[in-house]
Amino acid sequence: MAQFDVYKNPSRATSKYFPYLVDIQSPYLEELATRIVIPLAKAADFKQSVMKGLTPKIFFEGEDLLFLTPQISSMPRKPLKDPVGSVAHLREELLNSLDFALLGI
Repeated sequence: MAQFDVYKNPSRATSKYFPYLVDIQSPYLEELATRIVIPLAKAADFKQSVMKGLTPKIFFEGEDLLFLTPQISSMPRKPLKDPVGSVAHLREELLNSLDFALLGI
């Protein structure tokens, strides 16, 4: 598993609004049974949730999506099977959103 790989959301209950999950966990923590993820939400469904710096907009798989930093969570790694892509090219922007959420900067 690579940091910033994108996976289809395996949850039937939430995948309609959060179709993808971004694995943000450090590769140095590969042995853990859990992964730290942040959902990507359909931007059209979350217009009120857009906050500059906190929820960056991402164009992925032909859709405008929001990186919902405040929805950070942990989940078992087992359901995250094959990545469907990567957003590693947005690393700096995504890390900045985490800094903003944690430190206010």
